[in-house]
Amino acid sequence: MVIDSKMIFNKYKTAVILCGGKGSRLGAISKKIPKTLMKIQGKEILWYIIKILQLNNFNHFILPLGYKGNLIKKFVIKNSYFRSNIELIETGKDTSIGGRIYKIQKKIESNNFLLLNGDAIFDFNLKKIFKDHESRKYGSTFVTGESTYQYGTIGTKSGKVIDFKRNIVYDSVNIRNSKNYIAYNYTGISILNRSLLKSFSKSYKNFENFEKELFPKIIKKSKSNFIKLMGFFHSMDNIKDINMVNKKKIFPLRFKSIKKIKKKIYEN
Repeated sequence: MVIDSKMIFNKYKTAVILCGGKGSRLGAISKKIPKTLMKIQGKEILWYIIKILQLNNFNHFILPLGYKGNLIKKFVIKNSYFRSNIELIETGKDTSIGGRIYKIQKKIESNNFLLLNGDAIFDFNLKKIFKDHESRKYGSTFVTGESTYQYGTIGTKSGKVIDFKRNIVYDSVNIRNSKNYIAYNYTGISILNRSLLKSFSKSYKNFENFEKELFPKIIKKSKSNFIKLMGFFHSMDNIKDINMVNKKKIFPLRFKSIKKIKKKIYEN
């Protein structure tokens, strides 16, 4: 199913939004609606994702449907003012992420495309990151960001204990027994080369863990990059994350006023 505003684009810029999962960590709520349709400040997570991507010049969206995909179809039809080419493709209720991507890969229009999870709201300069990826001819670019460590931590300096903190915000960790190895937090957002992805299509469709099994192969085969996002990012992993944003403890500045962003939708 294709929802097309009948606008003519000289060049497509594709984003694949993964939204077919069951969101089991949300408990009873996810039995009624898919995770990507959970409401944040009165609007669906998917609404924020599509709008911020449009503001970053993406005009072609592929949604591999699975769990309660009919509700996502209704959402897209209801929001016809998105004015973009949105492809809704049935990929199966229990299909793996690799299997979903395999079923939609031929629909990807741009040589490089954005791949992201449909359960986070964000606001940062993806346009610049995408341009850098293309100009430097990377095979893959991974977007990293900050995260909150929920346990207690002992702070040290020069081998001396200086404080104790909980819920520290961090963006990377050192790996034990691995000198000079630093691991950065992956946001679930990446830019991939279409031809590079296709070269692994015979194998990745059967991967149980798409990221864990495919990304190391991509990194080994191509020139890869990572970018620390400068801006806002918040993943909705559980009810606590959703409540935190709904209580306005954190929220992206560009979306402070739903009325203003609605006005931008019609103006853009």
